[in-house]
Amino acid sequence: MPSALFTPLKVGTRELRNRIVIAPMCQYSADGAGNATDWHVIHLGNLSHSGAALLTIEATAVTEEGRISPDDLGLWNDDNEAALAGVLASVRRHSDMPIGIQLAHAGRKASTRVPWQGGSQIGPDEATGWQTVAPSPFPFGEGENPPVALDRSGLERIRDGFATAARRSERLGIDLVQLHGAHGYLLHQFLSPLSNRRDDEYGGSLENRMRFPLEVFDAVRSAFAGPLTMRVSGTDWVAGGWDVEQTIAFARALESRGCDGIHVSSGGLSPAQAIPIGPSYQVPLARAVKQAVAIPVVAVGLITGFEQAEAIVGTGDADAIALARGILYDPRWPWHAAAHFGAKVKAPNQYLRCQPRQHPGLFDD
Repeated sequence: MPSALFTPLKVGTRELRNRIVIAPMCQYSADGAGNATDWHVIHLGNLSHSGAALLTIEATAVTEEGRISPDDLGLWNDDNEAALAGVLASVRRHSDMPIGIQLAHAGRKASTRVPWQGGSQIGPDEATGWQTVAPSPFPFGEGENPPVALDRSGLERIRDGFATAARRSERLGIDLVQLHGAHGYLLHQFLSPLSNRRDDEYGGSLENRMRFPLEVFDAVRSAFAGPLTMRVSGTDWVAGGWDVEQTIAFARALESRGCDGIHVSSGGLSPAQAIPIGPSYQVPLARAVKQAVAIPVVAVGLITGFEQAEAIVGTGDADAIALARGILYDPRWPWHAAAHFGAKVKAPNQYLRCQPRQHPGLFDD
């Protein structure tokens, strides 16, 4: 029986070669103005020969203040677009792997130091910091500078920023756009009652809390013709916060608006989260969403084993699996999985000689 992991998958108008996708992973290696650098050529070029079906560019800020750190990638101006165009041209000269991009705004989790410098907040009075914005004026961590609550003009500016970045993605020939509605960033901040304490039509009820993320989705759907997906946190892992039942309602609303897929992660909204970390710990969240919608659902989180990944797809818990840290550690994970299951992957001509004798037929002709 053929491996489920290596069967094609239709996402919107795009057919993927297999069910392995590379999740967006922040590199904190832009030039300080949101522009991609040579690091992105190396990083994305390497992963573009992994044998996965889709490569997703890291969380890319749609406005300057929407960056997580001063070193984050952006797509809010012409310089950002030109820099990313150069990276994509280099990668595409040697790989035909479809490339997606995750468009994002960090909200109250913006203006932080890079992880290897501790990841703490940079205050607006510091040289590389800025004032953050959010649904409500409550900081992520105790003692942090509080964000400014967004007014109507601020909401419109950010919504338009998402749409403009989507149009730039279209010009760049990006194959798929993913909106970042997870991990405690701005769209997730609107969804969760822990961070959204507004008393207008954008806060309170579930319908109101979903309103701004859905407005952003609609604006991007109008601006980008290709497949459009969204990454969500299935739960905050905090009592009284965002949970899987609300996630299902949001996923159904997205599906009705033309969403082409849901990528289910979790957490990131509150330091009080209590996450039961272990292999496949987020798969039950993906399974619950998949049972509620007809569009593809992607599972992620401590998926490291070949049989583990095969079981997730083969049993119908999710339509695909996403790799992040695991594919940084082993950039040929899909090759090795294909060899394990007797399946095939695409490899560049320069690498064909490395095919192991015990795995004949590993590479596509």
